[in-house]
Amino acid sequence: MARDFSTTADNRRMYIFLLVMVLAAAVGFQGWRTLYNNFAVDVAGLSGKENGFVQSLREVPGFLALLVIYLLLIVREHTLVAVSVLVLGVGVAMAGFFPSFHGLLFTTLIMSFGFHYYETTNQSLILQYFDKTQAPVVMGRLRGFSSGANLAVGAAVFLLAPVLEFRTLFCIFGGVVLVAGAWCLLQNPSSANIPPQRKGMVFRSRYWLFYLLTFLSGARRQVFVAFAVFLLVEKFGYSVQEITALFILNNVVNWYLSPAIGRAVNKYGERRMLTVEYMSLIFIFVAYAYVDSKILVAVLYVLDHVFYNFAMAIKTYFQKIADPSDIAPSMAVSFTINHIAAVVIPAAGGLLWMVDYRIPFLCAAGLAGLSLLFSQFVRVPEAEGK
Repeated sequence: MARDFSTTADNRRMYIFLLVMVLAAAVGFQGWRTLYNNFAVDVAGLSGKENGFVQSLREVPGFLALLVIYLLLIVREHTLVAVSVLVLGVGVAMAGFFPSFHGLLFTTLIMSFGFHYYETTNQSLILQYFDKTQAPVVMGRLRGFSSGANLAVGAAVFLLAPVLEFRTLFCIFGGVVLVAGAWCLLQNPSSANIPPQRKGMVFRSRYWLFYLLTFLSGARRQVFVAFAVFLLVEKFGYSVQEITALFILNNVVNWYLSPAIGRAVNKYGERRMLTVEYMSLIFIFVAYAYVDSKILVAVLYVLDHVFYNFAMAIKTYFQKIADPSDIAPSMAVSFTINHIAAVVIPAAGGLLWMVDYRIPFLCAAGLAGLSLLFSQFVRVPEAEGK
């Protein structure tokens, strides 16, 4: 089925466009993420509480993803995704020039607006241009390419970190993103054959399970994003080179597994894939709270990423039950839902961290348990999935 997505010119143009965007966003975000924790601790001197507030602010643009609906009234979707990547590049390039709590708040906000608006429109375009069988395969392939780009970033940081300062590294990665974003801004991969999307907000009661799973996924994921790598640095003393080596290992694993996970969604169905994900994440988050081995916590980090890829089944589930004209506005709504808790959880988790670092991870295990419960209600039309 992987070969089917490129059978039309429309699909090929959009696939190439999305591929360049995915690679650019991966370089920018992975470069920022690889450098951020060590830069925040070693240069800016952030505490766990301050890091929690930075991470909470990072999620505000995701909460404001509803604005995408109104931006699409004045700009085409493929143009918006290119502009979003450009903004991401600006935020990454600026990060090294502001080594303070308030400076990181500022540059992180810029980077995050670009990244979250890119994510919203990117997912929307995939679901619009690729059918219900092709979409999970394309998502898996693009995630595989993203892991490959992350791998290249990790290798670059590993080699350059000993000889270049943080400011230069942030500028290099931000510059690459700006070049790719500028190229994509000049492209027009759109097609008149795609169903027109509704203008304005779409919020339907029959999509309740999609909204709930999205909310729980966002809440749980933010604990990992805000505190997993911070745990590695603060408790286990990982250096920037060790963090980079872990990112390289993680992306090698996901480079190979992501396309297979996309195919597995087609083979086994959304409910089974989500069940495996949530059962595994309960174990992983409890283990984060109690493991004292530097090696075992690294294994947990890689496994967390592997099972996170299963979450593409939430989007393919929505594609199978939704009106095709609801996809673009619904992706914007889902990103806002995804980030409702994400705006609060990193800051609250930072305060709980000061009491006991285990508490945020145990809370995430509880959220995974709720996701496991509600994922059992996932049903798709018999002709479309299992």
